[in-house]
Amino acid sequence: MSELRTGVLALEDGTVFRGCPFGSEKTVVGEAVFNTSMTGYQEILTDPSYFGQIVTMTAPMIGNYGVNAEDNEAESPIVRGFIVRELSPIVSNWRSSESLCDYLEKNGIPGLDRVDTRALTKKLRVHGAMKACLSTEDISNDEAVRRAREWEGIIGADYVKEVTTDRQYVYTLPDDDRWPYNPSGSEIRPQAQDKRVFKIAALDFGAKKSIFRELSYHGFEVHVFPATASVEEIKAIEPEGIFLSNGPGDPEAVTYAHETVRQLIDDYPTFGICLGHQIITHAIGAKTYKLKFGHRGGNQPIKNFETDWVAITAHNHGFATSEEGLQEAGAEITEVNLNDKTIAGIRLKGKPVFSVQYHPEAGPGPSDANPNFSKFYDLVAENATAPA
Repeated sequence: MSELRTGVLALEDGTVFRGCPFGSEKTVVGEAVFNTSMTGYQEILTDPSYFGQIVTMTAPMIGNYGVNAEDNEAESPIVRGFIVRELSPIVSNWRSSESLCDYLEKNGIPGLDRVDTRALTKKLRVHGAMKACLSTEDISNDEAVRRAREWEGIIGADYVKEVTTDRQYVYTLPDDDRWPYNPSGSEIRPQAQDKRVFKIAALDFGAKKSIFRELSYHGFEVHVFPATASVEEIKAIEPEGIFLSNGPGDPEAVTYAHETVRQLIDDYPTFGICLGHQIITHAIGAKTYKLKFGHRGGNQPIKNFETDWVAITAHNHGFATSEEGLQEAGAEITEVNLNDKTIAGIRLKGKPVFSVQYHPEAGPGPSDANPNFSKFYDLVAENATAPA
């Protein structure tokens, strides 16, 4: 087996892992992170929040149910590279259209199999997410380490412009949208069928498709805007609410979004998730900071102080809102992560504005946080100027 172990993952501290290459024959650099989800690797691969990152799955076997046409969160994989302990040699699922290996090869993403992902994950937990080089080509350990160290890193990087939409459009549910959200074939979920439909402007900082799908199901007409859209462009459609999506990179770097959101939150009910939550943080004059190894997976416990409930939620972020200056900025903390006490939700005092650090659309992940979409709908309805 040793002659097959030609792929390499090198970390900036000089640590090297060897494994069996799969997917594309390529050398890439990025931030080495890990995801603790047991399933949902296709949604993870196509989540725009992973732009610039080399993702390790902690679940021991990946690829057993293949890849299908319905579960992509973007048009193609976003990750820089993909690392697994064991790539399943068998693909077996009625929805599968191709193997994970073929899917990555077709889309130019290198992968590494037979890696000691437990040791790699422990390394990243102890020392933090690191700059890394993954190669499925024939390069030396020293060369891989050198490339990892020379990469510019994620701090200060604006990756939003790399993944946002390049045009304004109105989201519509695809004709074949049926799994797993809509088994009845109805246009929207039953609880939204008798409701008034509200027009919202959704700023795409790297949004997943399932987020717009959930908004549509919950009674919204979703007008999607590029991250660089101006306040005037957004106001021109006369929205009744503003949604701020997830996305990659350093939230401090997207200053144009801070200014746009700063002007919008004075006039519209607003809901932000993940990067959108962090952009609201900066828009009100508070700060964010980089976490040691971040939160990535579908098993993060969140305590809500307003409801006194705990929800298990899906996360994908490497930065968090700082408590320093938050109260002075007019915000109060509504939720915290019970694992490390980081801020997981805020609400602005006297304004219909709230945000959460996690992914309520849960693609992949549990649906505990899905009621946030209904909360947003109620907030928009309460602030609507025209009668229903």
